[in-house]
Amino acid sequence: MQQLGDANFENYIGATEGFSEMAYQMTSHVLTLGYAVMLAGLLYFILTIKNVDKKFRMSNILSAVVMVSAFLLLYAQAGNWTSSFTFDIERGKYFLDPEGDLFNNGYRYLNWLIDVPMLLFQILFVVTLTKSKLSSVRNQFWFSGAMMIITGYIGQFYEVSDLPLFFIWGAVSTAFFFHILWLMHKVIKEGKSGLPQKAQNILSNIWVLFLISWFLYPGAYLMPYLGGLDGFLYNESGVVGRQITYTIADVASKVIYGVLLGNLAMTLSKKNQNVEKTN
Repeated sequence: MQQLGDANFENYIGATEGFSEMAYQMTSHVLTLGYAVMLAGLLYFILTIKNVDKKFRMSNILSAVVMVSAFLLLYAQAGNWTSSFTFDIERGKYFLDPEGDLFNNGYRYLNWLIDVPMLLFQILFVVTLTKSKLSSVRNQFWFSGAMMIITGYIGQFYEVSDLPLFFIWGAVSTAFFFHILWLMHKVIKEGKSGLPQKAQNILSNIWVLFLISWFLYPGAYLMPYLGGLDGFLYNESGVVGRQITYTIADVASKVIYGVLLGNLAMTLSKKNQNVEKTN
């Protein structure tokens, strides 16, 4: 199997064990679901943009851009899956097509490299920072977000061929990951200052969603080895599990996150309208 080199573990499973009809179709369907939800999200953010004040609309615009980016690259990822494996009638399974493309999770990383900075910037167009400098937070979001994705992208190439490098690059990516969590917590904490209780509750929900959805990504990165180096997920179940985990994380961290930010913007817009009427 050395000829596969730095290919993702999905290709090694496809070349040796193959995928059952259920595993192959579940992966194909969940990849399709991923880009379909992004298209639905795009329509939602376009249709609701007029429901918020102009000063908050950039959050909706960024959500729409994220949806377009995610749709295009996840569509390419789904196509990459179907072009990488072919059905073997004699063995009754899907195997790596020797004449096809290798399956590569790099499409997701390219998508995240575009989307993560924008997802982090979005909240800065809705909340008001009371202590931190906006430009400093924005620059830290951009730098740590980009470095988290780039180092993770490099690491995923070694998940089979060189495990020490796989874990080292993963650890470096995780350091940037925790810096983003710390920064986001600070932004949300400062953003709650002076807001009505309903808006504070939405921000609390955003923080919980952020924690849960973002922690799914390192879990998917480590999926082949969650049960140890010869783990119980180094098989077709791990392949399906990884794509399901990535898709859930993408939908939660992009679509649901954007919807919650939109609800926060609408709540603050109504508050501002009531203040103007009172005055």
